[in-house]
Amino acid sequence: MRAISTTSRRELSSSFFFLQGKAPKEINFTLKETLGEHAPSYATVKNWVAQFKHSDFSICDAPRPGRHKTVTTPEIIEKIHELILEDRQISGKSIAEHLGISRKRVGSIINEDLDMRKLSAKWAPKCLNADQKRQRCQCMSKIWNFFGAIQMISCRDW
Repeated sequence: MRAISTTSRRELSSSFFFLQGKAPKEINFTLKETLGEHAPSYATVKNWVAQFKHSDFSICDAPRPGRHKTVTTPEIIEKIHELILEDRQISGKSIAEHLGISRKRVGSIINEDLDMRKLSAKWAPKCLNADQKRQRCQCMSKIWNFFGAIQMISCRDW
């Protein structure tokens, strides 16, 4: 059985009192006595009663036209993760174009859901454990030595 939200309970109470023939002021007074500071405002009760008069006793929000509120679904997150794993240098713009979602949403998913960031033009996890950091420093040291450059000073900080 599904739990009923607090707002839905208040609306159900209001519809019950409405069916008993009570006016919005009486309903609001009864709800304030019962719920105290958690009672809905008089304007809200009045709107509910107006709905009830039109035989609309629905306690759920009606579907609204337009775009969905969010595109952050597990499937989208997984697709973005797969694209990044295929090509670590892929840009947020190309991911957005590929999936048909906004660049801002792609950035949010990468930073918040996948916990990654751009590092040297590649996507990398934000938090590396000590072993991963050591491996990266060793790898970078070998690369720098191979090209005759001096070792990175920042590796000492890790």
